[in-house]
Amino acid sequence: MPGKRLVIVLGPTAVGKTDYSISLAQKYGSPIISCDSRQIYREMSIGTAVPDKDQLALVTHYFIHSHSVENLYTAGKYEVEALKLINELFEEGRDTLVMCGGSGFYIDALVNGLDDFPKTDMNLRSELSSILRAEGVRPLAERLRELDPATCAVIDMSNGQRVLRALEVCLVSGRPFSSFKTNSIKKRDFQVEKIGLLRPREELYRRIDKRVLKMIDDGLVEEVRSLEKYRDLPALQTVGYKEIFDWFDGSVNTLERAVELIQRNTRHYAKRQLSYFRRDPSVRWIEM
Repeated sequence: MPGKRLVIVLGPTAVGKTDYSISLAQKYGSPIISCDSRQIYREMSIGTAVPDKDQLALVTHYFIHSHSVENLYTAGKYEVEALKLINELFEEGRDTLVMCGGSGFYIDALVNGLDDFPKTDMNLRSELSSILRAEGVRPLAERLRELDPATCAVIDMSNGQRVLRALEVCLVSGRPFSSFKTNSIKKRDFQVEKIGLLRPREELYRRIDKRVLKMIDDGLVEEVRSLEKYRDLPALQTVGYKEIFDWFDGSVNTLERAVELIQRNTRHYAKRQLSYFRRDPSVRWIEM
């Protein structure tokens, strides 16, 4: 598809990707293809900062509330489904498409393709999942840190699903998970342009803190309570949900403390996102 272009708007959480991508999509007459590993889940809205109804009404969005937390979703599945959608949209006659998201691994999967990871060992997966449910992500993260510190430096170590999958690959293959990400890049039939959004750190952190308070006002506690039956699923091992569950359990004493932890952990997550994206020399950075 010569002349076809995918513009990817990326950056840390709360930097302003949604509004920027909407303006870009309106300029090019494009829908927005979301690339967020949590906004795809229809049961999770407030804690994932899904675009509000007014924003969704401005431009057609794909991969927002498109899947259920009950079904395991991976970057590999996203690569297949997003590529299929992108090719269909280009075939409709568009020259430029807009993608928006902060999930670096999903973006890499879409742009470069994933390597051929070893086949899942369901017995090992069940064993690791049991540890994750019973003890949380920490023991899995500690084991992964021993086997593959390179992966620990670039993934969200509070994300139980990511940590479990990386550890599983290490144990099944006898090789670091990171060693599978060095093969040749798959060829795509379109050009990719990456736009990274930045804000001064203090401003970004203020926006994060303010967003978390708004989530509480919008009903985050009630949303998390409605998801208690899913709390052991990988999708719910997510900042904003874990801390409220901990408050429900009493391991966090007050809601105020849970909010402080969400703000802190979100700031840490934003820092990891920036570290991940800054390794990519193809990103054109824009100061907001």
